[in-house]
Amino acid sequence: MTFHNEENGFAVLKVKARGRRDLVAVVGHAASISAGEFIHAVGVRLTDRTHGLQFKADLLKTTPTTTAEGIERYLGSGMVRGFGPPLAQRIVGAFGDAALEIIEASPEKLREVPGIGEFRAGKIAAGWAQQKAVRDIMAFLHSHGVSTSRAVRIFRTYGHDAIQVMTEAPYRLARAIKGIGFRTADAIAMTMGMTREAPQRVRVGISFALQGRLTGVIAGFPSRCSLSSRSS
Repeated sequence: MTFHNEENGFAVLKVKARGRRDLVAVVGHAASISAGEFIHAVGVRLTDRTHGLQFKADLLKTTPTTTAEGIERYLGSGMVRGFGPPLAQRIVGAFGDAALEIIEASPEKLREVPGIGEFRAGKIAAGWAQQKAVRDIMAFLHSHGVSTSRAVRIFRTYGHDAIQVMTEAPYRLARAIKGIGFRTADAIAMTMGMTREAPQRVRVGISFALQGRLTGVIAGFPSRCSLSSRSS
């Protein structure tokens, strides 16, 4: 982890890639990322005038590591405040590559590790659950065609309610999040199963058109639809 802006998710990483001796510099966006995790990046290689060769990721996904070494680095990277490398080393020493499974499914067993009591075991389990929730939300957003940078903004705005907002009121994104207009929110809504005739879609689209924020939007709506509204 070279740099990570928690506000917009922009990250600069040094990654160990298969088949390469030297670490690869990767830049992209991630809501949450820690040393030791696996990443899947899709993008292009480019040469930055200041920083040299980089891989610019348009899509950046993270998954927990499965090796004891990676788990130790991951747990010791600051996932939980007050949780440093020595404690991570003791946990991995006790449970090996099953450490993350123990934290998720049987956190009470952490108390078998010297220096971990009930309170600290609870904090570790809560920190892991938080990280898992973030990954699940990001995976959901990616599955509906949302880019990583936009997914980060959605998560930062709505937090753990992001999936509910996208499912129930996807057009809220156009009003609340910079860089997401009606067309983008509409494309996302279509992947969620929204119909072209849905009153929610018609209502928001006409509102944007009347505000002059969407040229030609009416052409995208069905010729016959009903809309209840009150003028003021």
